[in-house]
Amino acid sequence: MGTVHHDLVGEPTFEPMIQIDMEIKNFVSNWRHCDHVSTYMARMISQNRSDSVRYSNLFSSAFNELLEVAFRTRHAEGEMACRVSRHGATDRIELTFPCVPEERQFYQEAVSQLAGPEARERYVSSVSGDLAPSREVVLLELAVDYNATLRVEDAGGDAIKLVVDLPLEGPQH
Repeated sequence: MGTVHHDLVGEPTFEPMIQIDMEIKNFVSNWRHCDHVSTYMARMISQNRSDSVRYSNLFSSAFNELLEVAFRTRHAEGEMACRVSRHGATDRIELTFPCVPEERQFYQEAVSQLAGPEARERYVSSVSGDLAPSREVVLLELAVDYNATLRVEDAGGDAIKLVVDLPLEGPQH
């Protein structure tokens, strides 16, 4: 058994694995960038999982949904950064991207409502409708289907950081 390291606030330390940075205007210039980045990152981090193909598929799917949230930003300048770190069975995605103040407020409110049984009810109601998936539905999907925990952090300036912990290798998956 290895020693578990903790940071200053008492949560486990996540060890950095891989990071990709790109200008947001380049990222949003082509929808396929979401798939390309998520597939690449998934392949890079899944090699030492018990079922690397299955893990890669799950991670790529979840990460692609998260990248599509950033793809819809209305802020045209700045940098997007995607970092993946690991602690045991959990991978942490830190997605930093520029956004306008209204988007920042939306993400803060949406993430604050992801806990509890009402999140599952809202998710089921939203996916049974005829509307295209919204940013909120994507966040609900990560919380409900992937058992992810999400939080929003200030990244300074006109940017936010979505932090998503994905426990993909475990009994639920």
